[in-house]
Amino acid sequence: MEERVVVVDDDAIILRNANTVLAEAGFRVTCLKSGRLLLDYAVKNTIDMLLLDIKMPELDGFETMKLLRKWERENGKRETPVIFFTANDDCASETAGLSLGAMDFIRKPFVAEVLTLRVRHLLDLIRLQRDLHAEV
Repeated sequence: MEERVVVVDDDAIILRNANTVLAEAGFRVTCLKSGRLLLDYAVKNTIDMLLLDIKMPELDGFETMKLLRKWERENGKRETPVIFFTANDDCASETAGLSLGAMDFIRKPFVAEVLTLRVRHLLDLIRLQRDLHAEV
């Protein structure tokens, strides 16, 4: 089964490039241009991995993640694994994202192989954790 990866970024070029790289790696990719669109999408769809930009108009990535986590708690949903996908290279942004529960950071512009490997490794780890939990 193809894993569903959602990429949220307000930059159309980043969305197009990420879509191409991840689709070629065998993921089913959905690209969204805002945090608000992500929140609407999450209500109706399961997301295996979320790549979330930090700097976006209206809702930034941090606020989007807070609202997503709130909705997940209120609706008894599992937490969506999040990788922040950002051009920010400061420690404060990374610390803030990891404190919110993000699993990783990928810097933009991204290297295709690094993007694919990080997403694949994290999805493999999550799958192993779920399998272990199911056995207990």
